[in-house]
Amino acid sequence: MNIIWSPLAVEQVRDIASYIALDKPSVAVQWAEIIFNSVERLSDFPDSGRIVPEIKRNEIREIVQGNYRVIYKVKPKEILILVFKNYRQKLKQDEIKA
Repeated sequence: MNIIWSPLAVEQVRDIASYIALDKPSVAVQWAEIIFNSVERLSDFPDSGRIVPEIKRNEIREIVQGNYRVIYKVKPKEILILVFKNYRQKLKQDEIKA
């Protein structure tokens, strides 16, 4: 399955990595690699994430990596990475645009 990142999710990951890089550039690179590697596994196991509790729709799922939630939508031939949030942040219905 193809994985497609929304511009918003890419921007969110980039912003967090940039913030980490202010103090520890090498840690920021490692952190980003971990995030992208965890998402890549979805191409083989798209339903491995749990259903997002706030949304309760079977096609909207999430994986948790460290302190972050990668929220995605499973479609027949692709996975759309929608939002990247801190695990403490609740997801609102209007944040899902796909």
